[in-house]
Amino acid sequence: MYRAILALVVIASAAVWLPPGPAGAQARAGEWRAYAADKTNSRYSPLDQINRDTASRLRVAWRQSVVPPELRERWPAATVPNVSQNTPLMVDGLLYVSTAVGVATALDPATGKVVWFDRPPDRPVDTATASPPAPGALPPGVPGRTSRGLAYWTDGRDARIIAPTGQYLVALNARTGKRYPEFGGTGTGDIDLAKGYDRPAPGYRWGGPPLVVGDVIVMGGLGGQPGENTGRQQGNQGDIRGFDVRTGKLLWKFRTVPRPGEFGNDTWQKDSWSYSGDVSVWGQLAADEELGYVYAPIETPNNNYYGGARPGNNLFAESLICLDAKTGKRVWHFQAVHHGIWDWDFNSPPALLDITLNGRRIKAVAEVSKQNFVYVFDRATGEPVWPIEERPVPKGTVPGEWYSPTQPFPTKPPPFDQQGVTVDDLVDFTPELRQEALDIINQYHYGPLFIPPAVAGEGGKKGYLQMPGTVSTLWNSPAFDPETGLLYVPSVQRPLAAWLEPPKNPGTDVAYVLRSSGDLMGPRGLPTPFKPPY
Repeated sequence: MYRAILALVVIASAAVWLPPGPAGAQARAGEWRAYAADKTNSRYSPLDQINRDTASRLRVAWRQSVVPPELRERWPAATVPNVSQNTPLMVDGLLYVSTAVGVATALDPATGKVVWFDRPPDRPVDTATASPPAPGALPPGVPGRTSRGLAYWTDGRDARIIAPTGQYLVALNARTGKRYPEFGGTGTGDIDLAKGYDRPAPGYRWGGPPLVVGDVIVMGGLGGQPGENTGRQQGNQGDIRGFDVRTGKLLWKFRTVPRPGEFGNDTWQKDSWSYSGDVSVWGQLAADEELGYVYAPIETPNNNYYGGARPGNNLFAESLICLDAKTGKRVWHFQAVHHGIWDWDFNSPPALLDITLNGRRIKAVAEVSKQNFVYVFDRATGEPVWPIEERPVPKGTVPGEWYSPTQPFPTKPPPFDQQGVTVDDLVDFTPELRQEALDIINQYHYGPLFIPPAVAGEGGKKGYLQMPGTVSTLWNSPAFDPETGLLYVPSVQRPLAAWLEPPKNPGTDVAYVLRSSGDLMGPRGLPTPFKPPY
C-alpha cells in the first residue's frame, strides 16, 4: 500500500526566505524561460489572474496533440508514444515544446497552431546491423519519444532553442526553427552525444532538459542504451559535459566515476572504477549565473541494490556536485549515501534560495532526497547550513557485499515523511487489524532508515522492508514560493518489499539481483505464505 502527500517544508523558523535574485528572476512577466521557470528551479510564477475565485471559470481555449498533424504528415510511419512528460517554455510570444516523437516544435500560445518544427536530417543506416527505415518513418537517431524539456538562450541578438533529439543535441533559431549548420561542425546542425566518452558508447539517453549557463550548454545523461547493462558489472558512462552554445564545441568533461589521479578515484576499490558506471544526472541541473556555478544531482551506480563488485564509498554517486560552468572543475561536493545499495539517488532538481539565518545572508541550495531529507548548503562554499552528522547504520550479511559503517544525517530540517518501519507505524483501529498488519510485516526484516538489503530466506524471512522505497520524491520535486517562504515537496509513502537472490539469467555477471513482491497487501489481503526460492 502507498499514499502520496504534498509536504510543506519550512527550513527553520529562524530563517527568512527571500525572492530569488537575478539568476532566478523571470525576464518578462508571464514568461517561462527554463524548464522549472528559471535556472534556480523555483517553479514559481508571479501571475495571479488564476486564483481560487477565478479557477471555476476556466475553459479550454485550444487543444494540440503531442504529435501535431504537421509532424504526422511529415513522418506518417512514426509510432506515437502514449506518454509525455514535457514542460513547455514560453518566451517572447512563442510556446516551445518537445513533441512526443522527440522533435522540438514552436506553437502559437493563443491558438496552439504549429509555427515551426525541427526537421532532422536523413542519416545513412548501416544495413549490416539495422534494417532501413520504413518510408515516412522518423530518421535514425530520432527517438520517437519526448524529452522532458528544452533550453532557451539569447545574447540579445541571436536567440536559440537547445533541444535534445534522441542521441543528438540541436540548436534551432528561436523565431524560425532553422538549424545552424555550423553547430557541431558536421553540417547537420547537431552534436552526436554518443561520441566523446572514454569507452565506446552504443548510444546516448537522457530525459532531462539541457541547461545553458552563460554561453555553455551543460548536459547530463548516459552513454548507453536503456537496459543494456542490466545485471552486469559493466556500467554506462555518466559524464557531465559542457558545449559552446554557438559552435557546439566540447569545452569540458567531468567524469562522475573518477579516473586514476582524479579526486575520488580511491573510493572505487579494487579498480572497480574501470568498469562501474551509471552515476549520471538523470533529473535536472540548476545554475547560479552570478557565481557561474552548476549544481548536479547524481544517481546510484549500476547494480543499485548489490555493490559487491564496486567496494568503497563510490564518489560521486548519490552526490550533489557544484561545478564551474566555464571549466567543468569541481568546486565542492556532498555525498548523501556512501556506497549506495538502496537506489536512493539524488534526482530532484536542486533549488537555489537566498536565506537570512540569525542575521546572516546565505546563498543556499536545497536538495530534496528519496530518504525524505532536505539537505541545505551554502551554494558558494558547500558548507552545510545546519550540521550534517555521520551516524552508525546497520551492517548487512549479504555475501561479498561492502558496507559503509556510517551515513550522513541532516539535523535540520526534520524529515518530511516516514523513515524506516516500526510496529508503531501500523494500524491499530482494532486488535484484529493490528494483528493482520503484524502478520504482514513479520514476513520481512524491517527497522530504521538504511536497513541493509537481505537475501531471500535469511532468518526465515521473505526479504526486507525499505522505507522510503525508491519512489518517494523524483524529478518533479520541489517548488518554492518566495511570497510565503514554503518549499513544496511531493512525496509518495511507498515501502519497498524486496529480497536479493542469485541471478537466473546466464548473461548476468553479478552475484545478486533484486526481486520485489510489489506493493504490500493491505488488511484482509494477506499474501500467500512465503516459500524460499531454494
